[in-house]
Amino acid sequence: MGATDMKYKNRVRSRISNLKDPKNPGLRRNVLAGGIELSHFAIMTAEEMASDELKQLRNDLTKEAIREHQLSKTSGTISDLFQCSKCKKKNCTYNQVQTRSADEPMTTFVLCNECGNRWKFC
Repeated sequence: MGATDMKYKNRVRSRISNLKDPKNPGLRRNVLAGGIELSHFAIMTAEEMASDELKQLRNDLTKEAIREHQLSKTSGTISDLFQCSKCKKKNCTYNQVQTRSADEPMTTFVLCNECGNRWKFC
């Protein structure tokens, strides 16, 4: 063991820390009961070893970050002329784009600023 590098030692520390974590008894139980093979446990990532609570929190944060990113990318005109069919609020942003030929009317794309619902207004 004296010839092991720092990366290896950090991986071992990570495994021990995750097994001792009182907020993650499921991992310890699965390893001891044989539900997770030791060969698989040795190569698991931190995300795979995380508790169900932490996985859910990461998933929620990822969804929220994606939603905020999509909302921040939208530039348009804020208006109360449109009502969202999901949340029934009138806090919307809209853009008009010429998607068809020039003699056709413009297409209006609407985004609800409350719930993130998007729709095309004809």
